[in-house]
Order: sequence, then structure tokens, then C-alpha cells
Amino acid sequence: MIVRKQLEYAMARLFKGKAFIVFGPRQTGKTTFVEQLLAKVNKKTLFLNGDDADVRDSLAKPNAAQLAQLLEGFEILFIDEAQRINEVGLLIKIIVDRFKHVQVIATGSSAFELVGKINEPLTGRKYEMMLLPFSYAELVEETDFLTEDRLLEQRLRYGSYPEVINDMPNAEEHLKLLADSYLYKDLFALEDVKKPLLFEKIVKALALQVGSEVNFSELAQLVKADQKTVERYIDLLEKTFVIFSLPAFSGNVRNEIKKGRKIYFYDTGIINAITRNFNSMSNRNDVGALFENYMISERIKYLHQNQIEAKCFFWRTTQQQEIDYIEQQGDKLFVVEFKWNENKKAKIPVTFTQAYQNITSMFVSKVDRGLFLKS
Repeated sequence: MIVRKQLEYAMARLFKGKAFIVFGPRQTGKTTFVEQLLAKVNKKTLFLNGDDADVRDSLAKPNAAQLAQLLEGFEILFIDEAQRINEVGLLIKIIVDRFKHVQVIATGSSAFELVGKINEPLTGRKYEMMLLPFSYAELVEETDFLTEDRLLEQRLRYGSYPEVINDMPNAEEHLKLLADSYLYKDLFALEDVKKPLLFEKIVKALALQVGSEVNFSELAQLVKADQKTVERYIDLLEKTFVIFSLPAFSGNVRNEIKKGRKIYFYDTGIINAITRNFNSMSNRNDVGALFENYMISERIKYLHQNQIEAKCFFWRTTQQQEIDYIEQQGDKLFVVEFKWNENKKAKIPVTFTQAYQNITSMFVSKVDRGLFLKS
């Protein structure tokens, strides 16, 4: 079993008088992660699953007397799929405040539901962690650097969801199932998503233009919907951890694009499942965009796994000067250009280097990606 990088981070935050909340996309192994965590802690644990109707009913109106009876003899309460439970924030708040010997651990795959339900009740009472598909660093620990370098094209085609990594011969089947239904389970359960066919068109359009700046007006015309609906559906996709976006970086240059937005997927296998394109890299024309998505998503995993606070951007001017990725930590800028072809030349625009200070730059191709992923 592949050991997750954040296991030690989670261990260090248990029994500190706060709840521990694990977010992330569906099927990224949140339950397995908590099971690994519980095996290390070895405390008596009560397991509750929010998918069970009887659990939801019994916890619908939590009170201290009821919880005292429920938690008697237990040191840990593990609530899986916590977003399914009404008033889950109030439930956890009561336990944290009244039952200080009990550690609450909760998982949730739906940010717009779970965050909304816990943020206000649990102010100052929780630690949070995001669990994404396996990272390069985690896979290297399981294999080795040379093996992972050799498997780059496989990772670009099939991504790194746990089910895919553990059953590569059936990778396409697993990914199609995820992309067709399970990944969007939280969204389709909402009344807001009244047009699933339109939603699927938007997802496919995003997958086909990954790495490009998104024009919401053009996208709305393409899928024959109003712009507000398109923007709302994209927002929901972000809140369910299917996609993430990079805003435009701007500050000192007059002709900078200030309101742009690039959208990426957390996993390249999902992109290929949506577009139904699992061709090898030599037989497709989007390999550059796929590589860029892979590298940026891996960087996002790296930041989460190492608890690094950073703001992430892209940069472009009206003269089409651009930078793929900018990471801002304090007053320092980490600037990166990605090129699939190691022989293709790249440089940081002089307009940018003259306008901004304290810059570290890197050019990353398929042959030297390891340096970026380990930095």
C-alpha cells in the first residue's frame, strides 16, 4: 500500500483539542488514508458513515446527552462522507467542546457542502487537509526515480487516482466510470444542476482547452447557454475538486491581462476520459497542454503535502507575452515555463523581469521535470 505523504502531518495534529477534516475529490483514498492513520494511532474508534440513512437520521438533531451515550468508551470518532449529515458542523462543535477526550476525524468530498456546514461552527476548532490523487513524490517512494521517469507518458494518459495506479490493466474502465458519473455525484445531487447534458458539454469543453485562458462568453456560446450558468457550473466543479484555476498575475505592467483565468484538472487521466482520448503522446496534438496540466497539478499537490502557503498565477500581456506558472511566496516569485520538447527554447519575457524583482525562474521539459517536482 502506497504511504501518503501527509500521514505524519495528520498524526501530529491529533488529540490537540481540535477536529481533523480531510477534504478532496471522490476516489482519492480519503477513507483509506484515515484507516492508515487509525492503524498508527491504535485507539478505540467509533466509525460512522454519512452515506447511511440511519446514521443521518440519528444525528439529525445532535445534543450532548445523546452524544455522551454514543461516544461512551471511544477515543476517536471517524465520520466518513460527513457532508451528507445535516448540521455536521454543530455536531462536531459539541463533541470538540464537551467531549475533549474524543478526537473527531471527518472526511468529505464536497467542499461547497462540507465547508459551508463546518466553517462557522468550527471556527478555531479544526485542522484541515486536502487529499488529492497520488503525487509524483508518493509514487517515487513506492517505485524509484528512474521508474517514474519511464512512466511519464503512462501518467499523462491515465493519471494517478489510487484505483488506476493499483489496477493499471483496467485504467480506462476505472477512469471512464469516474468521469461519467462518480466524480460528479455531489453535483448531480444538487438542485442547482438541472441540466446534466449542458453540464457535460461544459466539462468536455474545458477538457479540450485545458491550459488555455478561458473566455466565459465564448464558452457560453459554444455550449448554447447563458454566461452566468456556465460560470456557476465551473464554480461548482472547483468546489468539488474536479478542476482548479489560476488567476492572472498583475501589478506593474500596463498591458497585463488582469482578469483572465486558466483552468486545469487535478488529474490528467480525467481529461482523457472526458475527451475519450487515451492515445499515446506521439499520436496526439495536445501533448504540450497535457504536460503543462500534469506539472502544475503536481505542483499543487506538492504545496498541499508540504503545507506551503503560496499564491499561484499565470501571466500574459495583450502582446501575447506569457508565463505558464507563477508562484508567489511573500515577496518572492517562482516563475516557470513548461516545454514538452526539451529542444524547444524558452525564456522569461524581458517585460516581466524589468517590472518585477526577487525572481527565481525555471524551464521544465519532460527530461528534467524531476528537478521541478522535487524542488
